[in-house]
Amino acid sequence: MAATTGRKTKLLIDLFLLAATQVSAYYLVKWLISYRDPDREKRDMIKKKSSAVLRRLDDNHQRQGGKGRLERTTFTSYEQTILTEVVAPEDIHVTFNDIGGLDNIIEELREAVIYPLTVPDLFSTSSSLLSAPKGVLLYGPPGCGKTMLAKALARESGACFINLHISTLTEKWYGDSNKLVSAVFTLARKLQPTIVFIDEIDAVLRSRSSSDHEASTMVKAEFMTHWDGLLSSSATGNASQILILGATNRIQDIDEAILRRMPKKFPINLPSAPQRQRILLLILKDIKLSPNFDMGELVRKTAGMSGSDLTEACRDAAMVPIREYIRSFTGDEGKRRLEAGGRGGISRDEVRGVENSDFFRKGTGGRRPVEDEVMEGFERAVGEVRERMEKRENEEFREAEEARVD
Repeated sequence: MAATTGRKTKLLIDLFLLAATQVSAYYLVKWLISYRDPDREKRDMIKKKSSAVLRRLDDNHQRQGGKGRLERTTFTSYEQTILTEVVAPEDIHVTFNDIGGLDNIIEELREAVIYPLTVPDLFSTSSSLLSAPKGVLLYGPPGCGKTMLAKALARESGACFINLHISTLTEKWYGDSNKLVSAVFTLARKLQPTIVFIDEIDAVLRSRSSSDHEASTMVKAEFMTHWDGLLSSSATGNASQILILGATNRIQDIDEAILRRMPKKFPINLPSAPQRQRILLLILKDIKLSPNFDMGELVRKTAGMSGSDLTEACRDAAMVPIREYIRSFTGDEGKRRLEAGGRGGISRDEVRGVENSDFFRKGTGGRRPVEDEVMEGFERAVGEVRERMEKRENEEFREAEEARVD
């Protein structure tokens, strides 16, 4: 009887040791595979960054009187990758007040996009005609404020802002790009109201052709398939509060099927004279100006410039008085005062105000006025023509001299 009990005990111990060995071997092999995984560090970084984004969103939500729920929500690995592109509306420091010259477009965006997202009860009817559009496209020349307008739209609407980059959707494994596209929409539903912003959308969703790579075609098809389901009712019966916002300066390259899904299209053109004046007033509001400064003259000289060009022109002009003030300190004593800063008697009040002559100085590397650029181009062309004519006359004279000698 004792021998039988001893054999059973030994058998149980052997089974336990065998099971422990198998479990240890399983976890050892799993650790080795994970350790040798080349994407391990990338996944860990994505997990940490996505967790930080979720905490930030929850903190902002609780600050507004809501309950933190996102950190308890389950996200797939693909959704965590897209989470790294999420920007909380409170972290965007651009508002409509910072944008000059686009009042009509801003008002249209308020009525067509912001109000359906911020006041859903007003638009929650049985008809889908009162819902927000599926997509909005901002198009126009570079530097006219399309990206800035998109940021202000996310800020004013209070929606989560997914700043989607092309590199985020590009993966080396076959089919992973499609899963990332699907994760964009599933994540947007969990975070709604959400604005998915795609800058230079023509590079991602350009017109399809037979020469396209299979992976690119599949990504476009996946994007359009999920996009069509945006307005379908959720589990609560309410329409999804998701907007696809695109910006481009090559609208002709975007696929027709994509343009159909973006019924709202706003042209952001080069600013007119009143718009340039509004933009310049915003840019120069904190800059000390000369009493003789003529805003009308500057508006005339900046014809044909974009908002980005105006910003850089004002930046170059604002540096001129400071540069002159610095150069006024000569000799060893001046250098010591300059290095001492405020302790050496350096005061910003001593810097003169910006004058009209500070704009568009040669040698600053900035863009010249359109009139000057046209005149310089014309003079350059005239010089090239004159040089060619003189060269031809010299050749003809030499040929005539050679013929006369013969």
